[in-house]
Amino acid sequence: MSKKVTVTDTILRDAHQSLLATRMRTEDMLPICDKLDRVGYWSLEVWGGATFDACVRFLKEDPWERLRKLKAALPNTRLQMLLRGQNLLGYRHYSDDVVRAFVAKAAVNGIDVFRIFDAMNDVRNLRVSIEAVKAAGKHAQGTLCYTTSPVHTIDAFVNQAKAMAAMGVDSIAIKDMAGLLTPFATGELVKALKSEQSLPVFVHSHDTAGVASMCQLKAIENGADNIDTAISSMAWGTSHPGTESMVAALRGTPYDTGLDLELLQEIGLYFYAVRKKYHQFESDFTGVDTRVQVNQVPGGMISNLANQLKEQGALNRMDEVLEEIPRVRADLGYPPLVTPTSQIVGTQAFFNVLAGERYKTITNEVKLYLQGRYGKAAGTINEELRRQAIGNEEVIDVRPADLLKPELDKLRAEIGSLAQSEEDVLTYAMFPDIGRKFLEERAAGALKPEALLPIPSGNGVAAAGGEGVPTEFVVDVHGETYRIDITGVGVKGDNKRHFYLSIDGMPEEVVFEPLNEYVAGDSSKRRQASAPGHVTTAMPGNIVDVLVKQGDSVKAGQAVLITEAMKMETEVQAGIAGTVKAIHVAKGDRVNPGEVLIEIEG
Repeated sequence: MSKKVTVTDTILRDAHQSLLATRMRTEDMLPICDKLDRVGYWSLEVWGGATFDACVRFLKEDPWERLRKLKAALPNTRLQMLLRGQNLLGYRHYSDDVVRAFVAKAAVNGIDVFRIFDAMNDVRNLRVSIEAVKAAGKHAQGTLCYTTSPVHTIDAFVNQAKAMAAMGVDSIAIKDMAGLLTPFATGELVKALKSEQSLPVFVHSHDTAGVASMCQLKAIENGADNIDTAISSMAWGTSHPGTESMVAALRGTPYDTGLDLELLQEIGLYFYAVRKKYHQFESDFTGVDTRVQVNQVPGGMISNLANQLKEQGALNRMDEVLEEIPRVRADLGYPPLVTPTSQIVGTQAFFNVLAGERYKTITNEVKLYLQGRYGKAAGTINEELRRQAIGNEEVIDVRPADLLKPELDKLRAEIGSLAQSEEDVLTYAMFPDIGRKFLEERAAGALKPEALLPIPSGNGVAAAGGEGVPTEFVVDVHGETYRIDITGVGVKGDNKRHFYLSIDGMPEEVVFEPLNEYVAGDSSKRRQASAPGHVTTAMPGNIVDVLVKQGDSVKAGQAVLITEAMKMETEVQAGIAGTVKAIHVAKGDRVNPGEVLIEIEG
């Protein structure tokens, strides 16, 4: 049966997340909102995913204020967000009271539609979010994270949809985050969903493999109610099919969207100009890449991996990492690759390749995953790997959040007077370190661009905040403001110095060739590791915690530090047994490969 198809546009969230590292600023969204509001979309996706993180971490914008401004500028259009179930917008499970509070505040501030997913497709992790959305009187959309594996069948997806329908969702979304759908597989899945349950079906597919528009057409022919698109100037590749293209393709058919093609073209020209402003954030992996059908890596994950490999001077090993990812995924029971499981699998594959030995280092998140702390895997987990990672520790089989105590009051107490509202408390809850830093900078009046300029020292050079703390600059070029952090030096070699810096959070490596030997002298405060008792790290990152004190006795293999890279935490272990002689790092410090972080005397 033919019918009108409705459209959700991702231009204000997933489109720039997929192509521009989520860096579009609110100031570039608001001027076009009047026209976007007149298009007649079913909804506009504006929030969730990485936007909250990017606002606080890089753009120094309050994500709640962005949402309020967009709601005021788009009064006639539903605003939609992507919610990671019990993970909300972070990378861990939150207690139920935090989930309920976050959903309630998101609804009050402007969200009408909540697309709720769980990275494991474990519906137990969706229940509280769904209940909170319904309590707020908003639209709860239950989501299937589409993936392919021996255990992900059409019957399994239909059963998941039925389970979500029983929980009270208002619609079902197929979330194809990596672009794995093929046209005929899409048709079969949509047909099965429409015949086995009565809720509307929405289709979200990235165009990484170049077939998403064909998938959407087959979905529509088999009864799909809504498609996700992106304005053409930020469409295709790792983004979504172009809005104008799909509107034109369906125009004059029984599926006609009814959207104004000429108005959409005006909007497309606006974002064509906006995109140029963010050229430095363009991913090198935005074109068609059918390898995704094998490695299943979402576009945003590819760009993150590329940046990490670039920091290591190992970008030439990207293909090895992409080949290792499916092997790690199989060991973990075939989780869909979507936040946070995409980071968990991708980072572990990264470590496996760079170490030259599989699972020589196992991230803390992989250990938690293997304990069941993220939910139940659809497939069988490699038991040998599980024993290696967690030993005889108990594997849980309950809903992970059942083991979490209420934590909202504790979070309020921790952030104290820095939080001017409940929204501020929730910002801190999502990202404790960067959230606190954001609120501290706001309290100090340091979020205005002119206040971010570095304070000159006596010799006219910007003063850093201490060892491991980046020196920050704000540079204005033709009216555009860029925040530059110089985070330290890498390994010296061939009379050259490698400096790591980031521009609005995007890492770059700069190599300086000194004019003479004096300039080439080692200016780093940390020596390079040269003895078995020198504890070091294999990749750039930040110190999350120091687990020992000077004078402590340690065993070989004992965890002495926790570092964070690619949003994942890893234990750094002692190479020998002995006594901690010196500690050269503190929580929050930036560290680079090969530096002596702790000295152990055997």
